[in-house]
Amino acid sequence: MSTFTVVNPANEESIAEVELADVDATDAAIAKAQTAFDVWRKVAPGDRARLLRRFADAVDGAIDELAALEVANAGHTISNATWEAGNVRDVIEYFAAMPERLFGRQIPVDGGVNITFAEPLGVVGVIVPWNFPMPIASWGFAPALAAGNTVVLKPAEITPLTAIRIGELAREAGIPEGVLTIIPGKGSVVGERFVTHPAVRKVVFTGSTEVGKRIMAGCAAQVKNLTLELGGKNSNIVFDDADIAAAAAAAPGGVFDNSGQDCCSRSRLLVQRGIYDEFMAALEESVGDFAAADPTLPDTAMGPLVTAAHRDKVASYVAAGEVAFRGTAPEGPGFWFPPTVLTPASTSTADFTEEIFGPVLSVVPFDTEADALRIANDTEYGLSGSIWTNSLDRAMRVSRGVEAGNLSVNSHASVRYWTPFGGFKQSGLGRELGPDAVASFTEVKNVFFATRPGE
Repeated sequence: MSTFTVVNPANEESIAEVELADVDATDAAIAKAQTAFDVWRKVAPGDRARLLRRFADAVDGAIDELAALEVANAGHTISNATWEAGNVRDVIEYFAAMPERLFGRQIPVDGGVNITFAEPLGVVGVIVPWNFPMPIASWGFAPALAAGNTVVLKPAEITPLTAIRIGELAREAGIPEGVLTIIPGKGSVVGERFVTHPAVRKVVFTGSTEVGKRIMAGCAAQVKNLTLELGGKNSNIVFDDADIAAAAAAAPGGVFDNSGQDCCSRSRLLVQRGIYDEFMAALEESVGDFAAADPTLPDTAMGPLVTAAHRDKVASYVAAGEVAFRGTAPEGPGFWFPPTVLTPASTSTADFTEEIFGPVLSVVPFDTEADALRIANDTEYGLSGSIWTNSLDRAMRVSRGVEAGNLSVNSHASVRYWTPFGGFKQSGLGRELGPDAVASFTEVKNVFFATRPGE
């Protein structure tokens, strides 16, 4: 096996050496998961639920440890990382209630009794991105385990540390060996093997649309189940009847949170023309208060970008754009980039149409409600967005008109673990979280029992 040097993006110091699995190690992990599946699927629903609750308790006891790991590995602020570790706990706890609620149905038929069952799929391969290593891992493994599947999970090559620790916590909580296996490695090796190995019956992938399309094409060869959560180029629409101060104060958090490395980032800001100047003045003040700084400090709003290469990619969009104003970021070691606001001359520029995945906001004016919808929907993506208005009628019309899977009115909240999450168009396929997520890790089996045999 080869190794990967994990680097702290805030200071560029090496913090760990992690072994990367090859094809043989991946196959061994899948084989172990396949063997464990025969046992795990037969664990009584109440016992499976109790084990998952113990797992959630183990995560709860390690919140501070996990948060510190994420700050060092991914550069997340300590406040964000603490929330993310808590989200893992909450997601596991939420889905721990599901094993006893995997209901089938009795369907009326003539000459017998017809019953449906929710059967687990088998081995599930979960491929986790580097931007939210903890929460997104749990969004995949928690419902899969609750449904009776086993999971082999590949964290992103550059941010594996929290996933490795969560896997250890699962074993410490009593989750049997092979039920949840963490296997760091390259996507071209481990991820590709999830797609091609016949024992893996579902792939859960969060990442770029380009890679998601390749995974989808590969899964077609075996008619393999999959869930995809891909890119986003999301709009924050501010109408002239909105609370301008509140909308301007909230806008930086909607795009710069996690340094903009968020598929739900509201990186396109559409402001109705009549309030444009007033709004931009308020926005400039808000952006000035949203500084990148040491992520270990509790009041830091934004940390560094994840790698030097990613910082350079983000910078290329700004170099070609029209900079209106910027926030601040540290100088010296670390992959720092300041919050930046652009005012493109049109809605066809690269910064307005492409997913930058960094702390860059592009602002354009619009005239009418129809104009706002046209601009917001002029994208291949459809993941999230926000609408700011004090009109309930307008909020309802626009929320139905925007082609996106997760919308907020007078808010930038995209994710609650008890509500569904996923995108339209090229932002993905399927839904994670919420009451229906477990169903996507099962197959419906229909059984007819004849009461008049032979008929």
